[in-house]
Amino acid sequence: MQRISTTDADFQAIFERLIDRDAPGLAEIDTRVSQIIADVRQRGDAAVLEYTRTLDRRPEADQAALEVSQADMQAALDGLATEDRAALEAAAERIADYARSQKLVDHSYEDDHGNRLGQVVRPIERAGVYAPGGKAAYPSSVLMNTVPAKVAGVSEIIMVSPTPDGLRNPWVLAAAAVAGVDRLFTIGGAQAVAALAYGTETIPEVDKIVGPGNAYVASAKRQVFGRVGIESVAGPSEVLIIADGTGEPEWTALDLFAQAEHDEMARAMVVSPDADFLDRVAAAVEAMIETQPRADIIRASLSGQGALIATRDMAECVALSNRIAPEHLELAVDAPWALVEDIVHAGAIFCGHRTPEAFGDYCAGPNHVLPTGRTARFSSALGVYDFQKRISVVEASADGAAHLAPIASRLARGEGLFAHAASAEARARDS
Repeated sequence: MQRISTTDADFQAIFERLIDRDAPGLAEIDTRVSQIIADVRQRGDAAVLEYTRTLDRRPEADQAALEVSQADMQAALDGLATEDRAALEAAAERIADYARSQKLVDHSYEDDHGNRLGQVVRPIERAGVYAPGGKAAYPSSVLMNTVPAKVAGVSEIIMVSPTPDGLRNPWVLAAAAVAGVDRLFTIGGAQAVAALAYGTETIPEVDKIVGPGNAYVASAKRQVFGRVGIESVAGPSEVLIIADGTGEPEWTALDLFAQAEHDEMARAMVVSPDADFLDRVAAAVEAMIETQPRADIIRASLSGQGALIATRDMAECVALSNRIAPEHLELAVDAPWALVEDIVHAGAIFCGHRTPEAFGDYCAGPNHVLPTGRTARFSSALGVYDFQKRISVVEASADGAAHLAPIASRLARGEGLFAHAASAEARARDS
């Protein structure tokens, strides 16, 4: 891992390069994705089937084979070991409990002129969930993207998940059963996003698409935004650990591994004013890395994207964290809540030595779909509110109309919109 200090003369330049998350080759990907989207819009099921046969290596697939039945989803759930099923259901219930606490509700109030103002909250009608299903198949993502939609009251959830070589991941199917997915299609990539956004003969058009995917999926979500809603465009996963030196270096090393094992572009960093602790973390990493089943991926990630950063004090740790705006922030300190109030940019915060980010990935309750690539500066975790719409409601009383009309009329005439002014003035005359 790269070892740097805020006292280094070239620290700022190194740090800026470290947090730059722009990926190469996006223009070429965007061009290819736009072609796929146009093809799916024009040819529907035929295009989706063609891409699935070639890209997912399923030459014998036909349209009927692309949909997984409710019976097959339930069979996958029933086929899990008792302990595995219990863990999946326990995680789903914890996610649902947290989601229920987020639910927006209708409200209204009356102002001094008798006008009634408020909002009503309605769920979106149909949501599309993208679930990776290749070498990275994550049943936890199925739960995190689907359970909040169900809590919000979404009428129908359409899930897509690729099955390269026709191999179905039983955990993904089981998670779909637990989460209450209504229809599941074994398709992936940009073609799946296009099918959800525009609909085909057999795949319903949705109102919003959520869920992680590769660079092609991310590009497709960007390009269909506006036709449908999206929750975010996710980049490589990341963790920042602020350490005061009071924790176990082996625990810190394991938390770095947990993030780095996602893929070679995952980023895992530690910032601390305790240089000796950073030394011990580095030693623990080297001593333990070869015990990890995904050691090659972890080593590539840590060597290319990882860093141990020595700071002058804890205040500087917090300042660096706010510049990074990490997806996951671990406060591996004795008094974590004293730091929380100073954190202004983070996707999720994990407080104290006994709260690894892995708890958040699976079963703590808050959603693990989080802003990456410094987007925590302006966005938040996925939640029930992402599947709800707020509709404002206004009812003017006679006194209220008389009060509002001259204000609206004056502003409308200032904008040169005279019919607007006349519409408002008519209500004042009739009050």
